[in-house]
Amino acid sequence: MKISAQIREPIEKEMELFETKFHESMRSKVPLLNRITYYIVNRKGKQMRPMFVFLTAKLLNEGKVNERTYRGASVIELIHTASLVHDDVVDESYKRRGFFSINALWKNKIAVLVGDFLLARGMLLSVDHGDFDLLKIISVAMREISEGELLQIEKARLLDITEPVYYEIIRQKTATLIAACCSLGAASVQPDSEEVELFRKFGELSGMAFQIKDDLFDYGEQRIGKPTGIDIKEQKMTLPLIYALNQASKKDKKWLIQSVKNHNKDRRRVREVIDYVKAAGGLQYAEERMLEFRDRALEILTPYPQSPYKEALELMVNYVVDRKI
Repeated sequence: MKISAQIREPIEKEMELFETKFHESMRSKVPLLNRITYYIVNRKGKQMRPMFVFLTAKLLNEGKVNERTYRGASVIELIHTASLVHDDVVDESYKRRGFFSINALWKNKIAVLVGDFLLARGMLLSVDHGDFDLLKIISVAMREISEGELLQIEKARLLDITEPVYYEIIRQKTATLIAACCSLGAASVQPDSEEVELFRKFGELSGMAFQIKDDLFDYGEQRIGKPTGIDIKEQKMTLPLIYALNQASKKDKKWLIQSVKNHNKDRRRVREVIDYVKAAGGLQYAEERMLEFRDRALEILTPYPQSPYKEALELMVNYVVDRKI
């Protein structure tokens, strides 16, 4: 059995019902919008985020979920989908998971409006049912995602990202949404409990490990939808490069910064930067930090009794760092 199927097994029924509810949450009176949301639903990814919601809820509630759990999972997937649609417009990307993006098929104006619609649906799903605690969790995540993106853009212009700033960027850009998933799962079954914050931290640590793994793919031979070196071409300062810069001599540091700033479209120069980062131990250093985040996440699960949900969450966190794509 594939790892993704093993993780999904304890929540298979919930995920099937979730897919129906998620599709319903996007319904509109506008035929064009329904055509686009149908396209989105039929090209879904691994659905890792709703899986985090259901597994956390079942871990904390003796294997049971409720309607709030389904709404929490739907809200997070609506927000995540909206952010992907908007990202493709900002990045001028015309492919997503091997398929044409919304902006490629329906142009930027429609893509932006569809993203706005999905955000609004997510908000209203919480408001209409009085889930104001869930709404607060997701609103904080949305604010942080925007701040993280803007912080990265600002720092990319100056190329002065330090390691602590890098962690803050990935915490806001990526980890905050996975933190919200686990926090929503906990809040749906145990509102106002200590577990809401505890599992927010669990999700955040898992998300940090996830993003560092993603950044490591840029130095490998495979990466979904993106060729090797794309982060360097986009002037994104990731942990392997930051480490290499910190270890570099004055001369090498100047060469690295000039390469990223002025020669990031030169394939040979990008290849040289990748080789330099590897030789400097940047990948090994990033891997060590990634495993530290993973271990801290797994520590949070230690006090809980063994159950299929705990095992699936442990498997999920390990999968985050072991995945090949």
